[in-house]
Amino acid sequence: MANDSETSEQAAQIPKKNKMKIIILAVLALVVAVALSAVGTWFFLGRAPAEAQPVVESSVKQQAIYEVLTPAFVVNFKSEGKARYLQVSVALMGRNQADLNELKVHMPTLRNQLVMLFSSQSFEELNSVLGIELLKQKATAAVQELALIEVGKPVIEQVLFTNVVMQ
Repeated sequence: MANDSETSEQAAQIPKKNKMKIIILAVLALVVAVALSAVGTWFFLGRAPAEAQPVVESSVKQQAIYEVLTPAFVVNFKSEGKARYLQVSVALMGRNQADLNELKVHMPTLRNQLVMLFSSQSFEELNSVLGIELLKQKATAAVQELALIEVGKPVIEQVLFTNVVMQ
């Protein structure tokens, strides 16, 4: 009987050892699978082709540069019966100093376009915040159009009115 109890203990230990080996192999296989997955992800996503990788310079916006147009624009414009005047102080906002310097060469043409634009407005149109905002957008479009013709790119992002006086 002693032999029977020893044989049953040995029989019980064999499946425990086999179960332990299976568990260790499964855990090891899982660790290897996770490691391979991480390496594969790094390899395929971390090493994108040069044309697919974003350029760091283009994603970072350059600092704004302001060019104040002096003297302020003073124009008379249409109104019923009365002489009306408009004084506008203007600043151009751009991001590239070299482009702004190229645009400065054409400053007489730029000032002429803005004077013509400002003088073509009516007092009734400009007598509200919305009217001034629309004029600012028209001025931005006019300056960008001139820059496209003369420099080959828009150069400025916005025309800013730093002071507006109507009389």
